[in-house]
Amino acid sequence: MSRTRPSSRARLIKAALELFTSQGVTETTTRQIAELAQVNEVTLFRQFGNKQGLILAVIEDSAVFTHLGESLTEQLQQTNNLAEALKQYANDRIQALEKIPGLLRSVVGEAGRYTMENRRALGRGVTIANRDVARYLATLIEREQLHPYLPPEKLASLLNGMLFGYLVIELTSEFHQLWDDREDFLNSLVELCLHGAVVQEELTADTAQAQRATPHPCQPGVADLPAFVVSSILQQAKQQGLRNYALAYVLFAAGLSPQEIVALERGHHISNPQQHLLQVTQGAVRQVPVNQWIMGKRYGSYTRNPLSQWLKNRKDNQSAIFINDAAQPMSELELRSAWQEFTSGLLTPEEQPLLIEQARQTWCVEMLMKGIDLEDLSILSGWDATQLQPYARRAREKAALERALRLDQKS
Repeated sequence: MSRTRPSSRARLIKAALELFTSQGVTETTTRQIAELAQVNEVTLFRQFGNKQGLILAVIEDSAVFTHLGESLTEQLQQTNNLAEALKQYANDRIQALEKIPGLLRSVVGEAGRYTMENRRALGRGVTIANRDVARYLATLIEREQLHPYLPPEKLASLLNGMLFGYLVIELTSEFHQLWDDREDFLNSLVELCLHGAVVQEELTADTAQAQRATPHPCQPGVADLPAFVVSSILQQAKQQGLRNYALAYVLFAAGLSPQEIVALERGHHISNPQQHLLQVTQGAVRQVPVNQWIMGKRYGSYTRNPLSQWLKNRKDNQSAIFINDAAQPMSELELRSAWQEFTSGLLTPEEQPLLIEQARQTWCVEMLMKGIDLEDLSILSGWDATQLQPYARRAREKAALERALRLDQKS
């Protein structure tokens, strides 16, 4: 039985990795790589441009960047808490990088010789990997209802930066006394990510209560989005297809968390000319109305809207309301990935990236501005009144500003 011979690209990447590992990147020539791969050297240049381009291809093919999102999705199902997830991710990345020590030394030692195009390509790879990790961490943070002092994107950046620094030190120096061993480094890294480097002195009861009542700027409840940003998100989601449009619609019209959305099934969808409801089964079990109006714009009716159109056009037998491209129930990580897609290029008025948690925050503030009281909002959102206090203050601030503007227009 004949076997299909690997493509010239695959053979070149395999040969390059073998030579880089055995004799180093600097000492390896493109001619040697081509000869080992049994291809013409011109083929190497045509496919990769130069040796630096081939180095980047080897890095991408080594699983440092590729398929990271898929592996994190699988890992998400096997992880019990954030501490375990951080340590497992860190250990997996270290093991992946340790398989290509010659390349890692090259990235550090020869970076100044890379072309701008290759440096940008490497930067794109790092950025994509960081986004995958940020979505992974955000899902765990939301699941455990934690309140981080850094957004997931910043936490992922610091985590990956420290991991890369660890490998650089381990591969380029000997007999240092920075940590006892890898286990010591990983435990310290997890501790730093979870609890920070500095612990404040013991707080008085009054101060502690005040801090609990006033969330940090990165916590939920203080970063709602203006109407023009919400409208732009929904427009971009609509352009990307019915599923993304329905996702964006549910996020802003019903105020559900990612975990609640991926648990929705067709039987949880209740729609008639008088009302449109979703039955939430995760967290606080409850029914939530799906609003026709979002930030002053109407998106259909109770029976014909982005969500009903998505369900009507489905041809599969899956019970989940939201499914992925493989017609399987959507995961939290995939939902966050979809959010990144339909908010691409959009920023907050402060020029910050948009976080999926801001959709729920925006819904809470809008509901309060429409006149709902805290007790009713507590029932609909599943949050207690203390958690909703920052939203109430934000709604009052926005209402006061709108009244002041109307007064000025009348004068």
